[in-house]
Amino acid sequence: MTAPLPDTIGVGLKEWATVCRAIEGGRQILLLRKGGIYESGGEFELEHRSFVFFPTYVHQNLKMLKPEAQGGFEARAAEPERVTLATAGQVTDILRVRSREQMEALDDQHIWTSPLIDMRFSYRPENPLYLLLVRGYRLAAPVTVQNTPEYAGCKSWVPLTEAVSTQGARPVLDDTNYQTHRQLILARLEGVSTGF
Repeated sequence: MTAPLPDTIGVGLKEWATVCRAIEGGRQILLLRKGGIYESGGEFELEHRSFVFFPTYVHQNLKMLKPEAQGGFEARAAEPERVTLATAGQVTDILRVRSREQMEALDDQHIWTSPLIDMRFSYRPENPLYLLLVRGYRLAAPVTVQNTPEYAGCKSWVPLTEAVSTQGARPVLDDTNYQTHRQLILARLEGVSTGF
């Protein structure tokens, strides 16, 4: 069981629209991140454990998505003027990825191709790569917001002008399904030699 969502959420996590759809559809429960995570008392912690997914389009790359995730792909030269926030996320686990082999073991658990995984490992190699396990919730009342200059730029977290209500939000995966996916990922990560 995960902790209940807060009644309102005032922060968005910018993520490719295709990944947002994969979370919304129950296709995947994981995100890859470098940065925005710090170590506190020997444990990895995140700036925000609950957030609303803020879909982005410009940096999406068709070649970095498996064919199954390419439907509905929108190539854009600029972000849209308005963005619909339809899904909340709650992080249940923060896991440090220690080897490329660990990601290989999770290949069926996400929509990314090998070039994207390689890119994530290569980007700022001095910084560790983290896997976030995220439970998605469909908002009862999606909110469309103006995509203001404050939301622009290469940053993960954006404070929302107005907090979004999570009243009536429903989990994408029920407790049993979410825990099944979560345990499978944890077991596969543990089952791969990391070289340490």
